[in-house]
Amino acid sequence: MLKLKNITKNYVMGDTVVEALKGVDIEFRENEFVSVLGPSGCGKTTLLNIIGGLDRYTEGDLIINSTSTKLFKASDWDSYRNHKIGFVFQSYNLIPHQTVLSNVELALTLSGVSKSERRRRAIEVLEKVGLGDQLKKKPNQMSGGQMQRVAIARALVNDPDIILADEPTGALDTETSVQIMEILKEISQNKLIIMVTHNPELAETYSSRIIKLVDGKVVDDSAPFTSKEETEQAVGKEKKKKVKKPSMKLHTALSLSLNNLMTKKARTFLTAFAGSIGIIGIALILSVSNGVQAFIDLEQEKALSSFPVSITAEDRDLASLLTTFSNSMNSEVDHELDAVYSNDVMYDMFDELVSGEKKTNNLKAFKKYLEDNNIAANDYITTIQYGYGFSPAVYTKDTTGKIIKSDVMDFMSQMMEKMGMGTDNMATQMSAGFNAWQEILHGENGEPVNELFKEQYELINGDWPKSANEIVLMVDKNNEISDMVLYSLGLMTTDQIMHIMQSAQKGEQINIEQTKISYDELRNMTFKVVLPGNYYRYDEATKTYVDLRETESGLRYLYDNGFDVKISGILRSNSDSAMMTGSIGYTNELTKYIIQQSNNTPVVKDQLQNTEKNVVNGLYFKPETDKELTQEDKAKEFINFVSTLNTEKKAELYTQIINTPNEEYVQGLLDQYLSVERVALEQMIIDMYVKETGMSQDEITQYISGLDDETFYQTVKEGMIERINKEYAAEIEKNMANVSSEQRAVLLDAMLVVDEKATDEQKAAHTKLLADYRDNFMESYYSETDYNRTLKNLGYIDLEDPYVVNIYSSTFENKDKVDGMIEAYNGGVSEEDKISYTDYVRLLLSSVTSIIDAIAYVLVAFVAISLVVSSIMIGIITYISVLERTKEIGILRSIGASKRDISRVFNAETLIVGLTAGVIGIGLTVLLCLPINAIIQHLTEMDTIKASLPPVAGVVLVIISVLLTVVAGLFPARIASKKDPVEALRTE
Repeated sequence: MLKLKNITKNYVMGDTVVEALKGVDIEFRENEFVSVLGPSGCGKTTLLNIIGGLDRYTEGDLIINSTSTKLFKASDWDSYRNHKIGFVFQSYNLIPHQTVLSNVELALTLSGVSKSERRRRAIEVLEKVGLGDQLKKKPNQMSGGQMQRVAIARALVNDPDIILADEPTGALDTETSVQIMEILKEISQNKLIIMVTHNPELAETYSSRIIKLVDGKVVDDSAPFTSKEETEQAVGKEKKKKVKKPSMKLHTALSLSLNNLMTKKARTFLTAFAGSIGIIGIALILSVSNGVQAFIDLEQEKALSSFPVSITAEDRDLASLLTTFSNSMNSEVDHELDAVYSNDVMYDMFDELVSGEKKTNNLKAFKKYLEDNNIAANDYITTIQYGYGFSPAVYTKDTTGKIIKSDVMDFMSQMMEKMGMGTDNMATQMSAGFNAWQEILHGENGEPVNELFKEQYELINGDWPKSANEIVLMVDKNNEISDMVLYSLGLMTTDQIMHIMQSAQKGEQINIEQTKISYDELRNMTFKVVLPGNYYRYDEATKTYVDLRETESGLRYLYDNGFDVKISGILRSNSDSAMMTGSIGYTNELTKYIIQQSNNTPVVKDQLQNTEKNVVNGLYFKPETDKELTQEDKAKEFINFVSTLNTEKKAELYTQIINTPNEEYVQGLLDQYLSVERVALEQMIIDMYVKETGMSQDEITQYISGLDDETFYQTVKEGMIERINKEYAAEIEKNMANVSSEQRAVLLDAMLVVDEKATDEQKAAHTKLLADYRDNFMESYYSETDYNRTLKNLGYIDLEDPYVVNIYSSTFENKDKVDGMIEAYNGGVSEEDKISYTDYVRLLLSSVTSIIDAIAYVLVAFVAISLVVSSIMIGIITYISVLERTKEIGILRSIGASKRDISRVFNAETLIVGLTAGVIGIGLTVLLCLPINAIIQHLTEMDTIKASLPPVAGVVLVIISVLLTVVAGLFPARIASKKDPVEALRTE
């Protein structure tokens, strides 16, 4: 069964080699009680450790069940100790933080025995040694004899073939020693017991065989044994009995480590708390960042109702324009920094505007796609709104009974003109962004008002609009409306607001009494919607249309025959990001009514039938051409244009042409004037300026004399050209005074004809002359607007061809789906029909989100340093734990635990510490969020910013805490696994 062949064991201690065993040859029976006697240092314990697989022999061979151990791997020795050997030590070597039952079960756990089976076997063996009632006790609660019985139970529980006892009674009194020896004697009936002892009396009394060692050699054997079987030396020969290699389960390692940590609760908690500080810092940053991000997301979702995905008929990427400007201003240079140099930014910007990112969107085809595929029914779309680029022309009467247009932009233009500020003033430009009248977002299934709109506005009086003639007035949170809206409602006159503006301009303080209007008064007001096409009435005499707005009687006629609308309800916004920018809301029903009625007005019908001429003013539309015109093309175009004019227009054009001198005539006279002395020229210019400007001669003389030569002659040239043109036109008009319009028209027609006998040079000159006439005189005879713009001004709208498509969605996730829908549409159409748009709201808000994320990342990076520090600290504490549990390492190795199992024990310890640190960190973060939220709300006065740790982030942080501590514990765990089990067992 067990055979030692010429076993030698040498220890190297510095330069000295100590021979512990010198050629030991012993063979043991399968069941006998062997006592090994000898003086201290003779090699008894070394022999026992070599037999138990804790130590390795230097030379010779240890044969187990006829199998040589020369080529045993570490795992083979672990399996051997677990299944074949049971150790009983003088100092018991029990794990102090484990119960009696757990100590005994441990070897079975390594063997892979099921929980119920190992519990049964452990209890059974404990009862056998008389400890059946001590299962839950810890070793420190027991006497020496009881602890030794536990050690014996542990050695027996796995039913090993060999029990190795190293001075099992050395620490016991006589009575207890006898009890232990009796137990061992009984066990030897069917097992091999090898006991090392210094007590020859006990050996003589209980042993069946006594072996004496002196100086590492066997000097006596009372019952030597020689097997009759030959030893199988073949390398790789299969063992007679296959056994499962021992392995410690993770939960076993966790149990060992947890019990150990629980014996040092205070230190464990402080370690975990220290490790959690970094987690707390990062978690708090993420919590606040999450709260701010949630606030931004909320504001973004609110903004989506006001800023939908908006696709216009023309789209220009302003972001590209700004990028072009920025790149131009920050481009690399190849000159010295010794002076100021120019930068051609203007060309780049205009080139970007003219030829860059401009795209015409075919919204007619896109609208058809949306309707044919019922896109509006998708869950990610709140609604789709089509805009046609017009506002209703609404009129009302002010408090004096004067008819005014309910249009703030029109009102501001009037104010600027009356105050002499001009229509190009910034205030006028600012007013262009404000329109009191705005269409309400329509609902689904024909509902006039969308539910999203109702969520953002509270109905404080009246009813929601249900038809085209019902509108709503929107007030702010204080139930107030601006004086500009009061004007739109007719509750303030132009003179009243003019007085306010003039007082402000002069810096005068005035008392403005706040106006109070009852709900009933507002709801009794009536407004008149006038169709743009009804502005015009056909005049048979002039064959053109007359604008009725130009006379008071005409304006009153339009007002009296307008479409009545009334305020049905008054709304108050309950959102900081309400979708309406105006103060008076009308339904899509009114929009459709205006469009349908406008398309049927006489002027619109007339214009639809006449694509060449503006029917209102009788002017022709300028022909469009994409090619560069030659002189021949221009001459033909001028001839064709004249053929379309009536007699009066021809006479007017002829007069304009002959009243304009040609360049040769002007240059000839100019040369004559400039040939005289400067003194004469100065007097000529002074006389001309005095006559034309009314300024005094002294003022003009002082001004002229102060000019340098270049500026003087340029001034003379400009003045003389103007004078020549006026004198020429006056002389021609004097000579043509008796020429009738009919005669002038005939003369114009004659100018178009070239003599057939003319030379090629004369014909070319005639062609050039007509081309010049075309360039110089045709523009004023064309309509200022093209055909399509004229139709729009008259109120014509094609419902199938919107100017803008607004797609509303309630969240950014849904907005992404809208983007995906547009991409899908673009993927199925031609290049010219693809939709292009710029989502400026997303660009703006995403930059805010990016800034917050960047700040959070920087802070997390700083706080992460504390995580690294705490991980190093945990690694140091784990190393201290390794030192404290060194004996436990030896015990585990003695019952078959592998180096990997030892590593697993300490990795489990760091895992528990890391998990605890993470949980503590997350728990404290959740608690700290309460006072942090109170502080944030106090400082910002915003109760919508609430710091909260996202659950996923909490889980991730716990995982990070575990990973960092486990990584930090890898080195100490590796040190633990490499400890010599013999040395570890000797540690106190």
